[in-house]
Amino acid sequence: MKDHYKVLVIGGGTAGLAVSARLMNHSNGSLDLGIIEPSEKHYYQPLWTLVGAGVFSREETERDERDFIPAGADWIQDRVATFDPDNNTVTTESGSTIGYDYLVVTAGIQIDWDAIPGLKESVGKPGTGVSSNYSYDTVSSTWNNISNLRSGTALFTQPSTGVKCAGAPQKICYLAEDHFRRSGVRNNVNVIFATGTPSIFAVKKYADSLLKVIERKGIEAHYATELVALRPDKKEAVFEPVGGGEQSVIKYDMIHVTPRQSAPDFIKKSKLAAATGWVDVDQNTMQHKRYANVFACGDCSSLPTSKTGAAIRKQAPALANNLWAMMNGHGLPDSYDGYTSCPLVTGYGSLILAEFDYDKVPQETFPFDQSQERYSMYALKAYGLPRMYWHGMLRGRA
Repeated sequence: MKDHYKVLVIGGGTAGLAVSARLMNHSNGSLDLGIIEPSEKHYYQPLWTLVGAGVFSREETERDERDFIPAGADWIQDRVATFDPDNNTVTTESGSTIGYDYLVVTAGIQIDWDAIPGLKESVGKPGTGVSSNYSYDTVSSTWNNISNLRSGTALFTQPSTGVKCAGAPQKICYLAEDHFRRSGVRNNVNVIFATGTPSIFAVKKYADSLLKVIERKGIEAHYATELVALRPDKKEAVFEPVGGGEQSVIKYDMIHVTPRQSAPDFIKKSKLAAATGWVDVDQNTMQHKRYANVFACGDCSSLPTSKTGAAIRKQAPALANNLWAMMNGHGLPDSYDGYTSCPLVTGYGSLILAEFDYDKVPQETFPFDQSQERYSMYALKAYGLPRMYWHGMLRGRA
């Protein structure tokens, strides 16, 4: 580790590695670049929905972080404690101060397990019926709960806050319902999806199809209702209408909780944060609105689009192109239009591939109606996209 880098990247997750790889490719491996990332493991999190549904083991989503640090870059295995953008430095938890000419913030999203009383102490614990696909440590408990349920209520929740892959909370609900039906217990299980969002999906074309899925599957859907507490000893979930109102209680036999999520605390408390806590960047160039030598993309950024790996696949090349141009004395040539994708799994072997931009206008890749459920799109998610991720995206090639 040095005390100064030409480019310092905060976070070695999807966005950090993708941007770093592209910058190193631009420079033919000669760029003075450091990546601050504490984790020794890297996870392909989009597959956790299918891990929770019993299709894959969680081990198939795990790789060593060191294998994806671009050649020529320094891996600083530490955490950021504070930013000082006025003096172009960051301080790490180990006490080191590192300077930079340019800063790229790709620190991901923070899982706020403490935000719902009763969740942290019960999630993933045997006998509680509480599970979540949002952690490598808890994802296996989802399939354990689904596969062992023979009767009762299966409850699935989504908060009103932004979460990574906003479609994931409903995907595991559809897969669970499919498993109950295939196992012959569906008539004995009440499946409930309770979301803090006002509708099932933000883009009407895909929402119309998803409402038909919900009707066909006989899922009881509740909108604009927020999980505010768990009573794991009684297997009760407490809900409150978004914006306030009278609380209600739903008893469950199993529950999949999507925890509330936010910008990492060290970003929220910094001068880089917008009022929302996210890194305050221009939605097209991804350049910081107040510090011109700072860029950000991915889940920790203020970009008003879904927080997905597919969004990062479009953000990373645009950010890298803009930063490289700036470093070479040019204007910012690239513009990100808000493209994101959400592969909405509706059952084992069926998927709706939603693709859209900032304006919620569909931006579909394939020459057919992607709002229809298809096996080909399921196969793309399960087998094609992971290979593209490991061998293309993280190498700066896709």
